[in-house]
Amino acid sequence: QVQLVESGGGLVQAGGSLRLSCAASGSIFSINPMGWYRQAPGKHRELVALITNGGSTNYADSVKGRFTISRDNAENTVYLQMNSLKPEDTANYYCYCNRWGYDYWGQGTQVTVSS
Repeated sequence: QVQLVESGGGLVQAGGSLRLSCAASGSIFSINPMGWYRQAPGKHRELVALITNGGSTNYADSVKGRFTISRDNAENTVYLQMNSLKPEDTANYYCYCNRWGYDYWGQGTQVTVSS
């Protein structure tokens, strides 16, 4: 089993920044990839960004150039730096990882961007 604990959400004005963190614990060997999804009210959960053990990244088109994902393999932690936030970025952000074909999710952290 893998446990994921997020932190760093909150309320910010449009144009502001937030940094999300997610720490993995438990059976963390061979976790790959790690990343973030988000879900806004009334919408499906969508990919935000993923990062592999080797550092390869994948971003949703809507966040390219504004969000940066990074990973500390030694600390089993993944980060999401969010800049130039927009009201449409408002959502519950979920940490994600895959281990040996199984998906694991954090409990979510709310990000609210006011206009």
